[in-house]
Amino acid sequence: MASAVPPPRRSEVLSLFRSLLRTAREFADYNIREYTKRRTIDAFRQNRDLSDPSAVSAAFSDGKSQLEVARRQAIVYSLYAPKVKSVMEIKH
Repeated sequence: MASAVPPPRRSEVLSLFRSLLRTAREFADYNIREYTKRRTIDAFRQNRDLSDPSAVSAAFSDGKSQLEVARRQAIVYSLYAPKVKSVMEIKH
């Protein structure tokens, strides 16, 4: 019989959330940065009411894999960042 993975603690979930938002700030492009931030917040809101431990563990695991993807993409995007700022980033 396989041992079930315990669901993540609240502190681990909050740490994942903060890490995803921190990674979103690393994107140089405004549109990608805002999309990543919005997608993170929406995903956590969508999964807020999960109560099944296996569903919580699956969502947490998916979040960790998304964090790794976002970190890799932030590095790649920084290599090819646009030289001109977005209109949304220009302060008047």
